[in-house]
Amino acid sequence: MAGTPKRPVETHDPILRGPRSLVPDRARGSAAQRSLEFDRPLRPSAPQPLRVPARRRRKLAGRSTLVILLILAAVTGSLAGLTLIYSVNLPQISDLERYRPSTTTDLYDRNGKLIGSFALQRRQVVDYNGFAPVLRQAVISIEDKNFESHWGINVFRVAGAAWHDIRSHGRAQGASTLTMQLARNLFLSDERTVGRKLQEAYLAIQIERAFTKEQIFTLYGNQIYLGSGNYGFEAAAEYFFSKHAKDVNLTEAALLAGLPKGPVAFSPILNPDRALKRRNLVLSEMESDGVITHTQAEAAREAPLGLHVSQPEGSVAPWFQEEVRRELEKRFGTDQVHEAGLRVDTTLDLNLQQTANRAVDDGVATYERRHGWKGHLENVIAEGQTTEAYRHPDWAIQYGAGDYVHALVTRVLPLQIHARIGPPGRPDDEIVLLPQDWQWTGQRYGTDLVKAGDIIYIHLTGASEGAAQRATLEQDSGAQGALMAVDNTTGDVLAMVGGRDYQLSVFNRATQAERQVGSSFKPYVYTAAIEDGVKPTDIIMDTPVSFGSYVPHNYENDFKGAMTVANAFAESRNIPALRLAARVGIHNVIDMAHKFGVTSNIPPYLPVALGAVEITLEEQVASYSVFPNDGLRIAPRLIRKVSNADGIEMWSDNPAVTQVIDQQTARTMMGLLEGVTEHGTGAAAKVLNHPIGGKTGTTSDFTDAWFMGFSPSVTCGVWIGYDSRESLGKKETGAQAALPIWITFMKQAIVGKDDEKFPSDNDDLTPGNSPDRAAPNKLDEAATQPFPAKPPVGSGAAISQPVVAAPPQPRPAASANPIVKSDSPVPVAVPVKSTQVNATQARPTQGRLVQGRPFQSRPGQQVEIFHYLPAGRGPKTAVVISHPPRASSRLQAAARPRPKTAAPSGSEGKLVKPAMPSGASAARVNGPVKPALN
Repeated sequence: MAGTPKRPVETHDPILRGPRSLVPDRARGSAAQRSLEFDRPLRPSAPQPLRVPARRRRKLAGRSTLVILLILAAVTGSLAGLTLIYSVNLPQISDLERYRPSTTTDLYDRNGKLIGSFALQRRQVVDYNGFAPVLRQAVISIEDKNFESHWGINVFRVAGAAWHDIRSHGRAQGASTLTMQLARNLFLSDERTVGRKLQEAYLAIQIERAFTKEQIFTLYGNQIYLGSGNYGFEAAAEYFFSKHAKDVNLTEAALLAGLPKGPVAFSPILNPDRALKRRNLVLSEMESDGVITHTQAEAAREAPLGLHVSQPEGSVAPWFQEEVRRELEKRFGTDQVHEAGLRVDTTLDLNLQQTANRAVDDGVATYERRHGWKGHLENVIAEGQTTEAYRHPDWAIQYGAGDYVHALVTRVLPLQIHARIGPPGRPDDEIVLLPQDWQWTGQRYGTDLVKAGDIIYIHLTGASEGAAQRATLEQDSGAQGALMAVDNTTGDVLAMVGGRDYQLSVFNRATQAERQVGSSFKPYVYTAAIEDGVKPTDIIMDTPVSFGSYVPHNYENDFKGAMTVANAFAESRNIPALRLAARVGIHNVIDMAHKFGVTSNIPPYLPVALGAVEITLEEQVASYSVFPNDGLRIAPRLIRKVSNADGIEMWSDNPAVTQVIDQQTARTMMGLLEGVTEHGTGAAAKVLNHPIGGKTGTTSDFTDAWFMGFSPSVTCGVWIGYDSRESLGKKETGAQAALPIWITFMKQAIVGKDDEKFPSDNDDLTPGNSPDRAAPNKLDEAATQPFPAKPPVGSGAAISQPVVAAPPQPRPAASANPIVKSDSPVPVAVPVKSTQVNATQARPTQGRLVQGRPFQSRPGQQVEIFHYLPAGRGPKTAVVISHPPRASSRLQAAARPRPKTAAPSGSEGKLVKPAMPSGASAARVNGPVKPALN
């Protein structure tokens, strides 16, 4: 309708955020007004705040608080659960309070001198002041700058390391404090896992709560591994710089402080360039911390590494030390022996051991020289090696004057031989030999002896030629020697040498090698005979004899006829020994050897009496000590006692004593053994001018040479031979090869013992107790009379075992000494004929000697008739010998009956071959027999 105003249409204005009327322009005012209205900028109205009721606000706040509490509870529970999981198997802090780092087990000799040690970890424990202040600061600067202020964990360092790991997508950055490193080294593995890190942190916090910073650093400084087998800064300082950790300077301290990061990667020996860079980094960190000045840091960075690597000294008794280790591990276990820092008081005498080492080395070298220069040297160049890269096993330890060592020839001139005994570049290892040093070889010029690259054997003399050491040329053809000595009264092993060079062969020839003993076995034969009633003054025939197809001979290939038992023993005659063994029975001889402690398997064949059996030197020494001990066997021992790190005694070894033979038998044998060193095969030992006894031993083809002997206080045995069992050479007997070594050792062993003497019967002499003053027996009396022209002869079957014969001539005027020397004017019998019978009659056979002296042979007795011509006399003479009943000692009687050839209780000795069948010869059953010589 006209004239009626139109109703405005409302729409939404997004700018004004409200309704706007859509009316015609004319309805809204004039044009000017409209222009002014639209030209003004539009100003939106301020947003209106959301109005939330108070009740709703309280509800939202409660929900938010609940969510936060739930999150905190979850985190706390997770941490508690992880702590429980990863700490359940962790050690208690009380364990750390009692913790002792793995340390070396030290060995001391009987006088309290350190002789050696062994351990899985080379470590020397020191206190906090044992680390130089500059070393402590260097470690803190490079490993843990906030060590003095943190509580086990450096939170900022952990956060920085975590951020670095996230950005680098790896675990390249470490965040362990010194305390965490200590916890890891003490109780944890090196695996890099979250679990191990949590355990490490937990332990670090516990350690910080229980220990002071000084205590923590001390534990760390003694525990950390620093390469080359060294644990702790003290051991590393001694190894790399030959000084204590408290004495290191700035550059040395920086080098040591850089090693925990990578003991191998930054080793100054394996990687010197990387070690130098790492050391300089430590110096830079110390400078930035203000510990050292810029000038000090620059000077230290320009300095070389300054290594002075200490070469370990060789053990004075390596074979003895190895035997001790085996015994300790058997008793205490490997872990305790190598980690618990035990103190072991051994039986060794350091002075005697050093003497033994020199005696064996010098003795074998003397033997080598007797057989001239053989050459046949190893040459490293011919084997495709370079002289610069070659390292001989001998060079692993330090050598000094008097030592024997292998050297590498570097240059040869006609009148000079240059060599070295270590890696190139060390002036102390340069060696020079002059013509007088090889004169014994018979060669005038050095170029005729060796060439560059040869490995020679030298003896360091201690002299020098300019900057080089002087040495004499020796020879190493493979000959070996062994020595063992024990204290008679305690069984203490005083010295042990198991070979010529421990660096080349750890095989102990004193305890592990079983070698033929030759005539050093004869004391067992004579002991059995003496217990059977034989006396040293009895006469025995050294005449040709055969036992089936076995025809023995003497070393000299001659026969001396009638001689005393004592003289036959002193001269080590083989035929008399076999006659005695045949009389008492080889089974009884073997039984006697086993009673002495021999555990070797001994077949029951007669050549055993001459030493055709293999026994260790250790068993021989223990057996020979029975004689000066009046029949008592004291088992050798190596250890006196063992104490723990606190000095508390854990175990002691008391000597094991057993009676082997009675006192009188032992003293009788003592007289025989003294005769060997007075005028027998060991007469060279008289130079000692001391009460001694002993026995030589030499085997067929001269493959083994022995001398076993003793003074009243010490028993010592020496062996020399080749491992390959080749011959030592003609005339290399026990007296020639082994006895000089024994004499050299015993000269030192008897020092200060001028008044000692063997047990004797002077105080309790009774008839028959002393071989020098024995009561005459009926056989001796009968032997002083001429034999009738037709001597009585018993009837019976012939026997094959000759036995002891009584003397056909009156005793000489000097009968006080029953031992007759071979060069004595006493007549020596020349055998002409021998007839042997066995009395088996039910009734005794009666016979008459001159002047009506009766002769009786009881049933079962053996009778032998010898016909011979006394030397220098004309008429033929004959002697009838009657064997008295077996007179066993009380100990022997108590021990019978016992099984033949049985080893002693607890041994593993068994027969390896059956007894000889009836009618079979020794050669057919046992193979060709090579008996001992002397």
